[in-house]
Amino acid sequence: MSAVPDPGGTDAARPGAQGYAADWARAVRRLGFVPMSADETERLLLVHTVRLAQALLAEDFSATPAEEVGRALVEAHLTEPRILDWSVRALGEQLPQRVLPPVDLPPDLPARVAAVQGGLAAGFGRALRDRTFSQQERIARSAWQARDAVERALRDSEARFRAVFTGAAIGIGIAGIDGQIIDVNQSFADMLGYSREELRQTNVSSLFHAEDAAGMWELYQELIEGKHDTVRVEKRYYRKDGTVVWTDLAVSLIRHDDGRPRFTVAMIEDITQRYELQQRLRFQALHDPLTGLPNRTLFFETLGQVFADAGPEQRIGVCFLDLDGFKAVNDSLGHDLGDRLLITIARRLSDCVIGQGHLVARMGGDEFVILVNEGEGIDDAVGVAELALAAVAAPVLVGDHQLAVSASIGVVECPASETSVSELMKAADTTLYWAKAEGRGRWAVYDPERSAADIARSALAAGLPAALDRGEFVVHYQPIVSLLDGSMIAVEALVRWAHPELGLVGPDRFIGLAEETGLIVRLGEWVLRQACRDARAWHREFPEAKLVVSVNLAARQADDPAIVDTVASALSRTGLPAELLQLELTESAVMGTAGEPLRSLHRLADLGVRLAIDDFGTGYSNLVYLRRLPIHCLKLAGPFVEGIRGGDDSPPDHRDERIVDALVRLAHALELWVTAEAVETGEQAERLRALRCDTGQGRWFGPPAPADQITARLRGATTE
Repeated sequence: MSAVPDPGGTDAARPGAQGYAADWARAVRRLGFVPMSADETERLLLVHTVRLAQALLAEDFSATPAEEVGRALVEAHLTEPRILDWSVRALGEQLPQRVLPPVDLPPDLPARVAAVQGGLAAGFGRALRDRTFSQQERIARSAWQARDAVERALRDSEARFRAVFTGAAIGIGIAGIDGQIIDVNQSFADMLGYSREELRQTNVSSLFHAEDAAGMWELYQELIEGKHDTVRVEKRYYRKDGTVVWTDLAVSLIRHDDGRPRFTVAMIEDITQRYELQQRLRFQALHDPLTGLPNRTLFFETLGQVFADAGPEQRIGVCFLDLDGFKAVNDSLGHDLGDRLLITIARRLSDCVIGQGHLVARMGGDEFVILVNEGEGIDDAVGVAELALAAVAAPVLVGDHQLAVSASIGVVECPASETSVSELMKAADTTLYWAKAEGRGRWAVYDPERSAADIARSALAAGLPAALDRGEFVVHYQPIVSLLDGSMIAVEALVRWAHPELGLVGPDRFIGLAEETGLIVRLGEWVLRQACRDARAWHREFPEAKLVVSVNLAARQADDPAIVDTVASALSRTGLPAELLQLELTESAVMGTAGEPLRSLHRLADLGVRLAIDDFGTGYSNLVYLRRLPIHCLKLAGPFVEGIRGGDDSPPDHRDERIVDALVRLAHALELWVTAEAVETGEQAERLRALRCDTGQGRWFGPPAPADQITARLRGATTE
């Protein structure tokens, strides 16, 4: 007997492991013969208890340790089937609660428990089968070799063979090469429910299960042709009463001295209970325990098989569904009602599409997926999505609550040859995100061009921080010109991205991304410092111009309590006079500010910095509040200026002209400077001058340009 491992010093063993191992040892000794003392048995099973607990808690989960434990039980001669049954049930019902720590449990613990149960049973079964087959094959082969090799010992050999043949616990049968049964032992007859005499009158073909018959004759033919000496398979047989028994079957060919096939010897073991256990465990591993639907593992297995079997013209469709607002249901009504809602939704989805042969699976949480079977185009997939939305939308009565539920669905449909499993599901996930972004109760169809645009946008967002670190951003300046005398009195700093692959990228493509990622604060600080440096250089060379540089502040920058210190630091480091810096804030960022943001505006004004409201007129300004702000300038939104443009085909819109007139009068009444944006034509400039607008900005006065072009323009003005 091999030495029992010492579990001492095992860190993973908790107090519960000792008690669990003791119960396991008592059950083992109660259920069958144990060739060890009670203490040895308990020490051995404590080691296995710890291994199973470690397997359940492993970061990289695997059922292999459980298979090794099952094999170790057989190697310890704990082979009574009832021991396996008790061990598997206790593993699922007791071990997690008694042995595992109460906190930091893996979220997929139920699936791990099921996999470990299956691994334990599989390891036990394979070890038992291998040991049994190894022993029995040696016995059978020894018997036949003794009979053929030693003629003088024929009678003794026959007696020994008969003893093995008759007393073996597994079924042994001998048949001719035509399949006619020659003899069977009692275990064989009992297994199939026949008498030995009845079986001697039977051909093995009449015992084959209908679905296995063709394959069994192929195996026999390969044996007779010498392609194999022994074949081992799991096969079904019919009992006399018509029921089916699952067996482990090993068939060996016995030959004459000259090599001709003589007859076959079959050793057969009833594994019906083990097979049914494995099937139950597999069902648990491949189905969602809450809803009973196939889980993501089975879904991906099925989808992979569909791809493997797909012909060149076959199309594949997927509807990826997510419930709208399910978290709110869980948070407000509790997880119990949330689970009951999921069960109802799962049943409805299954009922509405399963009749068409589609697979419905739960991916996890409140996500479900429908694999559209043999669809002929996108219309079929959309039809399935609409059926699913209708099924979900019907009111759900859960307990005393009637819930209105909706869902969003991403629909992907394409030829199987044009995609893969991972690409298909990635597209479905992306499309689901589109559907949710568009509102509740909707479906969206995958658009490759939109996806490519999203990917490009994501690539830009990912590259922003490194681009800022590498100095890929540049500042261009657009002139702001006096409408009275045409002189350039200010410039607006506009950031550009000198992308190494895309060239000069405008702010419309990356400013929104910078705001979403929070990089806008760093980027805005860089633009502010660069604009102050350039403005200081212009002031040193052209002091009489008193050129003001106007820098945009994003809403997040304006809300930053450190904004005043940031601006003061930029002015101090560059030496730019504060009155030559103007900060532009959007109307929505300024109006309605209170508390710290409002105090920051006053502190900025106290520094001597000019403040302007950009795109004025596009928001909902409180005019009374406006006059309380330390604002110096209003910049009229481009749409109003566009309306007074006019042209050969469209006359100026006098309503826009009256709005501009009113806004200019309002600003002047509040003693504010007015700048008109988007001035594109001379006619616009003349009309704005007539309306007494102070300054203009737009392509009529010059597009955004690098700092050296502004310098050249200032030099030209000085020369004139």
